[in-house]
Amino acid sequence: MKLPILLSVPHAGLSVPPEARAYCRLTHDEIVADGDEGAAEIYALQDDVAQFATSDVARAIVDLNRAEDDFRPDGVIKTHTCWNVPVYDPFPAQPVITELLSKYYQPYHQRLSVPDAAVKLSIDCHTMAAIGPPIGPGAGLPRPAVCLGDVDGKTIPAVWMRALARHFEDAFELEVTINDPFSGGFITRHHGQHGPWVQLELSRGPFMSSQEKKARVLQALTAFCLEMF
Repeated sequence: MKLPILLSVPHAGLSVPPEARAYCRLTHDEIVADGDEGAAEIYALQDDVAQFATSDVARAIVDLNRAEDDFRPDGVIKTHTCWNVPVYDPFPAQPVITELLSKYYQPYHQRLSVPDAAVKLSIDCHTMAAIGPPIGPGAGLPRPAVCLGDVDGKTIPAVWMRALARHFEDAFELEVTINDPFSGGFITRHHGQHGPWVQLELSRGPFMSSQEKKARVLQALTAFCLEMF
């Protein structure tokens, strides 16, 4: 039986779509460093949940966890990676940006806005650098093994959040924080207005393999669903 959960994995992709190839100046390693390394393996739980969404497009090219009109340096179409590396030379013209949003951003959010009838909780899944990068919260500071974000209590019932944190602590036997350093990005904030959402961040620290992290995520989610649903 599948868990009544929607998993969103927006930053697992590494592809530079054809619309951006003439402009992108990043190396493969720089694209990997800006994305959620390990996410494709850790969150490969599509056979275990009611609904699953991911993308092949690199976060550095189209950031699905930003508002469509967010054009800051670390916005939806970035000028710099989270490591402060320039993405483009030259920066794409507006018709290119419009096409990127139309082909890769908008369809992803449309999928999230129509959850399966079986879904009772949606989770936006990420991995985070073990030490905060130059652009982002807590630059230069160590991060916990697991961070859960609910926009400071706005997107999930408090009793659900306490249970989720407890089951992740039991599964990982490592530090689990709530809303620190991440309280939830655009996906959680936007789609959380229409149903229960939480953001999950796992450290990319080498304290266990991606396959072990995957097994423990499934363990935590299964225990949570058995308790709450």
